[in-house]
Amino acid sequence: MSTGDMRHLGDDPATPARLRQIPSRLLSIAAAQADRSVSAGLAAADAHKWHYAVLAALDDSGQASQATLSRRTGIYRSDLVSVINELAGRGLVRRENDLSDRRRNIITLTAEGREQLSRLDHLVSALQDDVLAPLSPAEREQLVGLLTRLVQHHAT
Repeated sequence: MSTGDMRHLGDDPATPARLRQIPSRLLSIAAAQADRSVSAGLAAADAHKWHYAVLAALDDSGQASQATLSRRTGIYRSDLVSVINELAGRGLVRRENDLSDRRRNIITLTAEGREQLSRLDHLVSALQDDVLAPLSPAEREQLVGLLTRLVQHHAT
């Protein structure tokens, strides 16, 4: 079943009650809906969620090797190469050989990258507001806490 088919499964009265009560199923549907919304919003700004992840990681922790960026963002190394190529082509990051190990590249956020990240921060915040519109600020905070616990539990 494609994510497009999942759009209305949570609110269709014909969906069996037992399916509407399975947390993992609801998480999958909500995740697909949120991903679709955020991806479309970023695409309208000529960006991708991986662009945002790399720029944010570099801004938070400073320059990094590609391997370190892969660990920090959860982006596979093979995919990260094309993301860095795109960002470098736009002047948002700079890639240089590591002087201590020429086999490695060091990726640095540029001033233009920092400006783009600021724009994307505002956009992502607005997209989150849209995705989480039915929830109060307290419920949003609670949701983040619960999801964080689940992610941490299953990461071990």
